[in-house]
Amino acid sequence: MSFQAKSIRCCDCGMTFTFSAGEQEFFRSKGFVEEPKRCYTCRDKRKTQRQGISGDEPSYRSRY
Repeated sequence: MSFQAKSIRCCDCGMTFTFSAGEQEFFRSKGFVEEPKRCYTCRDKRKTQRQGISGDEPSYRSRY
């Protein structure tokens, strides 16, 4: 399958970014069906925010 670079608008910041043919091939090889919705900056920012929430701080839930 032949891939061509695409311009996509980020759903968070509205900036247009390029989804290269190589990236499309990588996504396909990993089994991803959807194209990315976020630019690299917003993707990294979201990943950092999610990491901070998930494991560094102790949970205050009751453990009964």
